[in-house]
Amino acid sequence: MEFGWINVFGAVIVILMLIPNIVYALKNKDKKNNCTNRLMNVIEQIGRYACIVLMWFPLLVWKFGFSSVFEMLLYLAGNGCLLAAYWLVYAGYLKRKTRNRALALAVLPTCIFLISGLLLRHWLLAGFAVLFGIGHIYVTQKNMG
Repeated sequence: MEFGWINVFGAVIVILMLIPNIVYALKNKDKKNNCTNRLMNVIEQIGRYACIVLMWFPLLVWKFGFSSVFEMLLYLAGNGCLLAAYWLVYAGYLKRKTRNRALALAVLPTCIFLISGLLLRHWLLAGFAVLFGIGHIYVTQKNMG
């Protein structure tokens, strides 16, 4: 299965990941970022926005798709399970903010971006997923401190 110039599945995944983030931002407008490490904040944001864009668009990928039906099913099932876990952890986080839940909310989107990049052989996405994970987990830990 190959995609054209846009990955509709990736777009849907990103939208479903953004919904809890938008709700959280609206409910916590005055929330301050306690991470004072400017480099890690920048790494997190570069990784985040690059992953969001690359989930939709196959930039610098010559053949964008899966090499087998199994890989496509693994992509759909893996991302579906990770998204479900993300939403469940987020629901629990709204009730009670804990360090473990906050870290899970940092790790799960990283895993979604990474599995997508690896299964699609979209190495730029996989690389930015690692960058995002490093920054996001670091910033999350500092904000829970």
